[in-house]
Order: sequence, then structure tokens, then C-alpha cells
Amino acid sequence: MCKLALPMSEQENEIVQLRRQRLADLQAAGNDPFAQTRFDRTHKNNEIIENFETLEGQKASVAGRIKLKRGSGKIAFADLYDISGKIQLIAQIDRIGEEKLAQWKTLDLGDIIGVTGVVMKSRSGEISIGVEEFTLLAVSIQPLPDKYHGLQDIELRSRQRYADLIANEETVSIFKKRSQIVREMRRYMDDREFIEVETPMMQAIPGGAAARPFITHHNALDMPLYLRVAPELYLKRLVVGGLERVYEINRNFRNEGVDSSHNPEFTMMECYQAFADYHDMMDLAEGMIRTICEKVNGSAIVEFEGKTIDFSKPFRRVTMSELVKEAIGLDIPNGPNLATAFEKHVEETLIEPTFVMDFPVENSPLAKRKNEDPRLTYRFELFVAGFELGNAFSELNDPIDQEARFREQAAQKAKGDEEAQAFDGDYIRALQYGLAPTGGYGIGIDRLTMILTGQSNIRDIILFPLMKPES
Repeated sequence: MCKLALPMSEQENEIVQLRRQRLADLQAAGNDPFAQTRFDRTHKNNEIIENFETLEGQKASVAGRIKLKRGSGKIAFADLYDISGKIQLIAQIDRIGEEKLAQWKTLDLGDIIGVTGVVMKSRSGEISIGVEEFTLLAVSIQPLPDKYHGLQDIELRSRQRYADLIANEETVSIFKKRSQIVREMRRYMDDREFIEVETPMMQAIPGGAAARPFITHHNALDMPLYLRVAPELYLKRLVVGGLERVYEINRNFRNEGVDSSHNPEFTMMECYQAFADYHDMMDLAEGMIRTICEKVNGSAIVEFEGKTIDFSKPFRRVTMSELVKEAIGLDIPNGPNLATAFEKHVEETLIEPTFVMDFPVENSPLAKRKNEDPRLTYRFELFVAGFELGNAFSELNDPIDQEARFREQAAQKAKGDEEAQAFDGDYIRALQYGLAPTGGYGIGIDRLTMILTGQSNIRDIILFPLMKPES
């Protein structure tokens, strides 16, 4: 049977019991903190610090969590944290009286309070609020994690993200930055007249990527459904319909293993542009990543796993066959063996941003064949820091060729290849109406966030990564 929390030490158990008793005493005295429904705050903490010169001497109301307490006698201090950061609180007997000061001293680390007081500086010069009134809004029954010793384990931090956010300011900063990355990506696409759309997360036929899907069942219709592995085929249906530039930011689900750069549930931005090819998609991807990096980090140069990655320089554009030859000194015929050699000898060496072009057709069932060599396709993958960050095609818009490739994929699936794509007759019908020459591109937001925040494990940039239940 699964437990809801990790086993506590005897000391932690004792602390929890004392805090439960304190809550019971408050409630018995008619001071139930959980009876509070709201608190009117006038400022966030950073607003007071940034505007101290105009706010000094004025009253302000703030609210947040107590993470540090100190002092005794007639004066006590506390550090109050909200989403914007920290501010110091000063509770003095000559301002709030002996009874209120005694109540103040019973506050526990982790309690959430609302405070009204005077904006001031302490004797040491720290911007503070001199407490005049305070309200207990929620009590912390669990002791706060020790930020230096108790919450460094990556599994515990991922499993108890709420505690990680409380204990580690760096974690808060990472997820703020992730939100900013998505916001800047959306702005970049909107500025180029792409339309943001939503396509089905549950699909009757999974397609758009070589991946094993998750399977579920719709009871009312008595039919199997699949969590999508990619939105590609639905987005291209929209281009057929005349929506010439579309994009979607959403989740994909692939029934695969978990490691430092893979999570079965992950976030992608996928876009399609009519009358464009994979060279246009390179331009789009390069400009977008450079712009996001500059906006979010203030520079196009980042440090990742001890390596400097410079997004300000033009990204290298090179064919897969050229990279394989550089690595092993041999010309390998265009075909599936070329892709195998690339994966084995080249992938992990691509640290600086590199567009790897012209994949074999066997590995690219949705990409247009190259006119000069039909064994290859107009496809690229973007590699940074040794792993794939994005994938793009000049999209296959010939319905006859696409149908033949789907049938080949279906044959592979029938032989036991669970990652082969299923035959999608409706998508073939859509292509028969006519799909303009189209470029498509997909980028992994999780991996981009890893690079731009300097995090080596994908768990550290997903709020709730998939994990086995506690036992």
C-alpha cells in the first residue's frame, strides 16, 4: 500500500505532534487560522524594496511564508517570503505591545501570515516592515526542509516539489524562467503571424512520430484511444484547410524509458508554414532560440555542463553523411546504416548548435524526398549539447508517396515494431485535397529549458516528473 509521505524521523514526528497541538489550541480558543478566507495586501515584497524611497514611513500590507526567525526579548525578527522574494519583518514591544509580541513568538517556521506595518530600515540598513498588526493565515504542521542538508536529493525534490519550492529559491527561479521561455516563444511566433491552435490529445490513430503510444479506452463509444505522440498530422490538416501558419504548445506522451533527458510526458512547440521548406525552418528555429536566450538570460551565451554554448553565432548547417565522414573517415551509403553510424559516432559530440541535414527516407516517413537523391529527405534535426533539441521537414505533400510509406510503416508494425506509425486514411484523404509546399518544425521546450537554465536533469525543469509511487 502506498504512503502519502516519506517516513519521518522520531524528531520530526515529535515536531508534527507539537504543531498539531498548537493548531488544536488555537482552534479551541476561537482563533482558527484556517477560518481566514483572504488577506488584502498592498504590495509584494520586491515592490517595497524597489520603491523604498517613495514608500519609506508609509504603511504597507504584505503576506507570505515565514522561513527564518531570530531575536528575543523586546524585539524579534522574521524573514517573510512571497513569490517576489524576501523582506524582513521587525516586531517590537513598543509598537505591538507585550501580548501581541508573545503571540508573534509562537509563530512557527513555515507559517503563512499577513502583516501590516511601517516601511523602514533596520539599524543595519536592511529594508524592513515594522509590524503593527499581523494575522495567522495558515499553519505549517510539517517542519520546513533543511535547505542545506534535507532537500538536495533529486528524487525527493522531484517527488515533493512543494517542499523543494519552499526550501530552494533556485528552484523557484528555474520555473519562473521556464514560464518566461514559453512566453517569449509564443510572442516570437505570434509576431510572425502564426496562429496558435489546439489539436486532440486523445487520438483514434496515433501518428506524427516514431514512438510507442499510451493506450486508453473510451467507455461510451467502446473504442480504444491513444494519448498523442505528436500533433503533426492534425496541424498539417489545418494547413490543408488554409491556415497557412499554425503552431501549438502542448504535451506529447510517449511510452518510453525515463532518464536524464527523457520524460514520458513532455512539452513541445510544433509549427507549420505553408510555401516554406526546411531551410526556412532553420531560419525560424535559429532566430527563435537566439531571441529567447537573449530575452530570458540577457545574453546569447550560456554555460551548460561545463561547456560554453554560443547561440549568437550562425548555427552550423551540415549533412548527416558529412558528419559521419568527419567522425570515422568513411563514406557510408545513404540509408538506414548512415543513421545508425551517426547515432553511434556523432550525436554526443555536437555541442555547439548544429543543424544535421538530409536524413535517410527509411527514418523519415513524413518528410519530402530530396530531388537529387530520393534515398534522402529534406529533414534536419537540431543538436545542442549532445542531444536533439528539434526536428523539422520539408513536409511530404504527395498523397501517393505518403500512402506508400504509411503502408510500409503498417507492415513494420504488423511485424512487431511498436514505434512504427499506423496507417491514417483520413490524413491521406486530407493530402488528396492538396497540401501546399510546407515546412514544419518541432522543438522540445523541456530540453531548451534545461540548456537555458543550466540543469543537467530533465526532472529539475518539470514541476511533477513521472516517478514510481512511494512504497
